[in-house]
Amino acid sequence: MKAVVISAYGGPELLREVDVGEPEGGPGRIVVRQTYAGVNFADVYMRQGLYNGQHTYRTALPFIPGVEGAGEVVSSGAPGFATGDRVAYCLGNACYAETIVVDAAKAVLLPSGIGDEIAAAVILQGSTAHYLTHSLFPLAPGQSCLIHAAAGGVGQILVQLAKTRGAFVIATAGGDDKVDFVRGLGADLVIDYRRDCFAEAVHQATSGRGVDVVYDSVGRDTISRSLRCLKVRGTCVLFGASSGTVNNIVPMELAECGSVFFTRPHLAHYRRTAKESQSRMDDLFSLLRSGTLKQTIDKIFPLDAAAEAHRRLEKRASRGKILLSTRG
Repeated sequence: MKAVVISAYGGPELLREVDVGEPEGGPGRIVVRQTYAGVNFADVYMRQGLYNGQHTYRTALPFIPGVEGAGEVVSSGAPGFATGDRVAYCLGNACYAETIVVDAAKAVLLPSGIGDEIAAAVILQGSTAHYLTHSLFPLAPGQSCLIHAAAGGVGQILVQLAKTRGAFVIATAGGDDKVDFVRGLGADLVIDYRRDCFAEAVHQATSGRGVDVVYDSVGRDTISRSLRCLKVRGTCVLFGASSGTVNNIVPMELAECGSVFFTRPHLAHYRRTAKESQSRMDDLFSLLRSGTLKQTIDKIFPLDAAAEAHRRLEKRASRGKILLSTRG
């Protein structure tokens, strides 16, 4: 079968499509013939070697990147899944391939009316946005939040879910087109970070109080100012690093910003069982079918163009989800 393999850490040019052997299933696992695989910043960090040695992702060289996708079960060693079922999955391994093996706890069954394309586009980013707004910091009516990179894959879902929770949503985006796009998602205030200081705009919009929670996927370029956007005892959630990793937070800075809380979570810790995984996605599927939630697919690349897909993601040129088609 065809798969994209990384043999050395570095740039996108190191993503090479090659022929590899078919994977084998086993107890508690399902073998899936993929239709689409998602492209995420986690894949970029793996390619760069930033996750080398971390147990959450298996990135010892050589490896096949990719953590999510959708397709059809071709064999099952797990109860609840049968040959022919359509499924989506995330937090897997080796998803840039035509066929993969997935732990059943990481997969969900797809209902009618939800296509493979949308399922592959929403499962990781949607699950992330869901746990951020429903579990880590359960937003409530009357609360406020700041969402960075709101035109991106997770960001646009965060905006929509935060609004379903009744929150006042302040968002950042770069450029007039993206600002208009995010405003169309329902954000109450959209700040063009290329033109305006988002920290000043947040304090002005909240009469100096700050927001209850900041959802920051940008990292190095924003984290210090994100902390200063919080109300007293607010919460800063760092869940990405598109501008670079945050290597340290000074504890006294948390005190000086208002005795605020800082956390760097993993989706895996909010998606620990098959029941939890399916429950989060059932919520999202319901919102998608009702039209309350809209998922934008930016572009679909063939599997052998994975390097081009990574370049587009890293340039922050995408508006929504980038997918790889594994159907040839």
